[in-house]
Amino acid sequence: MTSSKDIQIEIDGDIAIVRLNRPTKRNALSDGLVLAIRDAFQALPSTVRAAVLAGAGDHFCAGLDLSELKERDAGAGLHHSRMWHAALEEVQYGPVPVIAALHGAVVGGGLELAAACHVRVADDSTFYALPEGSRGIFVGGGGAVRIPRLIGAARMTDMMLTGRVYNAVDGERAGFAQYLVPQGQAFTKAVELARRVAQNAPLTNYALMHALPRIAEQPADQGFLTEALMAAIAQSAPEAKQRVRDFLEGRAAKVSKG
Repeated sequence: MTSSKDIQIEIDGDIAIVRLNRPTKRNALSDGLVLAIRDAFQALPSTVRAAVLAGAGDHFCAGLDLSELKERDAGAGLHHSRMWHAALEEVQYGPVPVIAALHGAVVGGGLELAAACHVRVADDSTFYALPEGSRGIFVGGGGAVRIPRLIGAARMTDMMLTGRVYNAVDGERAGFAQYLVPQGQAFTKAVELARRVAQNAPLTNYALMHALPRIAEQPADQGFLTEALMAAIAQSAPEAKQRVRDFLEGRAAKVSKG
């Protein structure tokens, strides 16, 4: 894999570290960076079992690079939004779970990108906002679908209508992030979690990434059937059978109080 001026990619054992690399622009998302994100996750080596997504400098991502905002007719605007959708689909529905390391600005398109990840770790410097409402535009990178699933439609509506900004503590309580750590420690925690995730059976991780979000959106009777099918597939894998044997024969650790 090759890095570029907009993105840095490092393979560290069985995890990949993908870092947005436009610090002087607060990692604002140009079309080139969005496409680089797509390409990075499409091209992950088969040896990678989890990934960390981070941002260089003082911020994770301050959203759309407004210097690239062009006047588009409705058709061009539609296709531009769908390009973002396709790129972020490679994060959410790509080959491996993605842990986001959040710090500083997680704003607009940056929040849309973070919402496409599977686990989000924020540090105390993190803040969240959706300024599109005040700029006369609307989210177009999947935020209208993904962000309400994290925080609810009412909170997202409030953010876009009023310009409300959530700090790290209130954001963690609202559901933007699953973990909150001291300033400067988000990346270390994200790598720790990625290494833990990488130890899971691949089919279990696949089920959590690809099946669980869809089951959650299905009517109950369909969801139960999809769950049963995914459970049968996962437990039939040789690795799953070995892990169960290891537990039954005392070779695997039991769950204990954290």
